[in-house]
Amino acid sequence: MSEHNQRKLTGKEGPTPVSLSDEDAEFGALLERYERGMKGFSEGEVLKGTVVKVTENEVIVDIGYKSEGVIPIEEFVLEGGRISVQPGDQIDVLLEQAEDTEGYIVLSREKAEKMKVWDQIEKSYNEKTTVTGRIIERIKGGFAVDIGVRAFLPGSQLDVKPVRNIDSLRGRDLEMKVIKVNKKRGNIVLSRKAVLEEENEGRKKDTLERLTEGAVLKGYVKNITDYGAFIDLGGIDGLLHITDMSWGRINHPSELFQPGDEVEVVVLKFDRENERVSLGYKQRQSDPWLSVVEKYPSGTRVRGKVISLTEYGAFVSLEDGVEGLIHISEMSWNKRIKHPSKILSVGDSVETQVLEIDQASRRISLGLKQTEPNPWQVLSQRYQIGSVIKGKIRNLTEFGAFVEVEDGIDGLIHVSDLSWTKKIKHPSEVLKKGDVVDAMILNIDSANQRLSLGIKQLQPDVWDDFVRRHGVGDVMEVRIVRVTNFGVFVELEPGIEGLIHVSELDDKRVEKPEDKFNVGENVNAKIIKINNAEKKIGLSIRAAMLDKERREAAEYSHSNADAGKTSLGDYLREATEQMTGGRSGKGDR
Repeated sequence: MSEHNQRKLTGKEGPTPVSLSDEDAEFGALLERYERGMKGFSEGEVLKGTVVKVTENEVIVDIGYKSEGVIPIEEFVLEGGRISVQPGDQIDVLLEQAEDTEGYIVLSREKAEKMKVWDQIEKSYNEKTTVTGRIIERIKGGFAVDIGVRAFLPGSQLDVKPVRNIDSLRGRDLEMKVIKVNKKRGNIVLSRKAVLEEENEGRKKDTLERLTEGAVLKGYVKNITDYGAFIDLGGIDGLLHITDMSWGRINHPSELFQPGDEVEVVVLKFDRENERVSLGYKQRQSDPWLSVVEKYPSGTRVRGKVISLTEYGAFVSLEDGVEGLIHISEMSWNKRIKHPSKILSVGDSVETQVLEIDQASRRISLGLKQTEPNPWQVLSQRYQIGSVIKGKIRNLTEFGAFVEVEDGIDGLIHVSDLSWTKKIKHPSEVLKKGDVVDAMILNIDSANQRLSLGIKQLQPDVWDDFVRRHGVGDVMEVRIVRVTNFGVFVELEPGIEGLIHVSELDDKRVEKPEDKFNVGENVNAKIIKINNAEKKIGLSIRAAMLDKERREAAEYSHSNADAGKTSLGDYLREATEQMTGGRSGKGDR
């Protein structure tokens, strides 16, 4: 029977009752088979079918209908070009059209799968269950997700917290909830946040049951700040403050933790009403400072690792949580260190000596130089007072010159020890930086690390020589070197100076010495005072003049006595007139 006749027989009005011949009986049987084959089938229905044949362009499927269905081969092509079905396979298909022009029914496996997905999505929406989806791409306002059909995940529904690395979620299978569905428009809205919130509520309930002060729990580092780290304990976050991370000193929490790290923490405090949790990490171990006094007694040598450098010293870790400070002044006996980095680096292993422990303040003072012999302690053994050394002038100050005796050991030549005779106001008058000089060791003070040197001591003391040869009462011819308003300074011998006070310049008051005396002029003066302690000499022109008068008077009296001359008074008057240019009388004086 032709397809045309078959279609005619399927009209709504149905066949007209007629008297049947054998041929008519055969036709009726075929019609009954047709009607029976169509029973239960309708376009848009998903049916079970069996793959009959796979050709190059299509797949032939039997769904129990009078004719077989055809599905394009493209609906069965997998990655790499492989075909996903073979004859005999049972598959779901969608009846799109009862028959095409060639007599085949039109089927679609792809649409059948989508119909099944939509059914599952609607069921999940109604029953509030989850679906599995994979983020495909970022689109405006959120993300496109593949859940068998294309769905939309708003950015606000991605997570319960901001996600920094969204790319890490791309391509992963994630559980989500359907929060809106419109099959007619093909719209599906998803929420991953709703799933996470439900999970967190369940975890939070379990965590709250286990949360007690002193409990040890495991969690994950959720976030890091400058002052600490937030730890996810399971639905509830706790704060691990930076001061509770280590018994030692850390500058930033990131030195110990990174987001995502699994950590074991101790619950220090729990406010159940406000759900605030304070956590500790260092409390998992006992405080090492409780035993530092017994473990590191003063004077013992310990080895540690340099963990940080500052301008004033180096911090050394002796063990986890116990650090000590090597102050810059305790790094070398003799080297002048401007910064600890000149001799130490972070990471160095160093041997130090414990100098002092302040357990209350959690401070340990360490010494690096104490592990080596103190060169100042052996200095007195190597050098004797009075011995002569040679050294380079390293620095000049107002009070003296520093001479390098050994590497890192300087001696001071005080300005008063530069010369026996010269009045030196600044060492630069006779020395300059870099000069190599000979000097005598005058004193060694190892305790205070001071070494006194002298240059003048290498020459004889002209003062001692002078006072051996001269004394009070000696009259000398001296040279004027300075004139002041209070007197005249004179040179008695090279290196020996004295002062003629204004009251000793003449037998009458001299108002302005500079009007009467000139630098370079020689005068006779009598030594009237010698101060050995201060090495000062006082002289008098007036006394020298008076001595001369008396001496001459005595000589005159003696010579005139032999000649029968008159009295001594006559001589004195005559001598006075000669000295004063013929002036006489108190008014002239």
